[in-house]
Parts: sequence; C-alpha cells; structure tokens
Amino acid sequence: MARPTAIPTTSAPPRKTGPRDPIAVGDRDAAINRSASHNYFLLDKFECGVALQGTEVKSIREGKANLKDAYGLLKDGEAFLLNAHIGPFSHGNLMNHDATRTRRLLLHKQELRKLEVKTNQKGFTLIPTRLYFRGGKVKCELALAKGKQDWDKRESERKREVDKETRSAIARSQRA
Repeated sequence: MARPTAIPTTSAPPRKTGPRDPIAVGDRDAAINRSASHNYFLLDKFECGVALQGTEVKSIREGKANLKDAYGLLKDGEAFLLNAHIGPFSHGNLMNHDATRTRRLLLHKQELRKLEVKTNQKGFTLIPTRLYFRGGKVKCELALAKGKQDWDKRESERKREVDKETRSAIARSQRA
C-alpha cells in the first residue's frame, strides 16, 4: 500500500512587534549638515548612493555620522566624498573602517557631466547636506553650492527674523 505524502504547509513568518529604528526605516535622517545652508547658497540638489563598507552602514544606523566639514570632489569622471566622519562601529573588530576615509559617490553619467560643468565655474562647490536611508541603502544628498559672504549671512539672518515675527503676529491675530 502506498504511503500518503505529506503536503508541506507554508505559513507567513511571524511579524515583528517592536518599534523599528526610525533612521533605518528612512523616517529620519541619519546625518544633517546644518551649517551648509548658513555658509552656502544651495542651488541644485542631487541624490547619490555612497560606496560604504559593512561597518560604516552599521555606524550610520547608530547615528555616528557627521557631515560638518565634508565636501564633494569630481576627479576622472567620478565623484568622491571627502572628510565625512563616520565613527567606528561599537561592536567592530580589527577590520573596522577608517573614520574619515574618502568614499565614492554613485551618480549617473549625465549627472556627473552636469556637475563637472557647473563646478568648473568660479565659486561653486559640492556640499553634502544629509545622509539618509532609502530602501535599505544609504543615500547622500549632494548640493551644488556657492559660498556666502558675511553680509549675505547677516541678510539671511534678518530675513529669518522678519519671517519669524510675521508668523508670530499672524498667530496672535488668529488667537484674538
């Protein structure tokens, strides 16, 4: 007599119930360069991937990235991120990454050509404004920037103050 064959039943894997890390999910930025908008006029923004080592991704998830002194560089048809500080991974070993190593930025060729033309003009540079996760991959927002002079910074500060006062006056009038 033939044995009955057991039909395997497949069930969905159990769902995780705990809250997910907002940085890893992409709800919150991993690193922001706040001084960029103060020191530069940010003109065009580009989203680019970053070629990272495994421990660097884990450190970014822990929030150990800093873009304050970082800048972008175009060389031989490739883009690079310099001086971006990604701290060592807490559970890393001897194979941990160097904190300020030069990292390659991943852009399309047409974007690279466009950036090459614009950065060759006097006064323009590439500044990373934020690091974030999209679809499990680390992305960098790279901005084409022109440096501000001191009077530009004062003017921006005045404009910000006027906007703040206007908003508070509107809020007061709506409450009354």
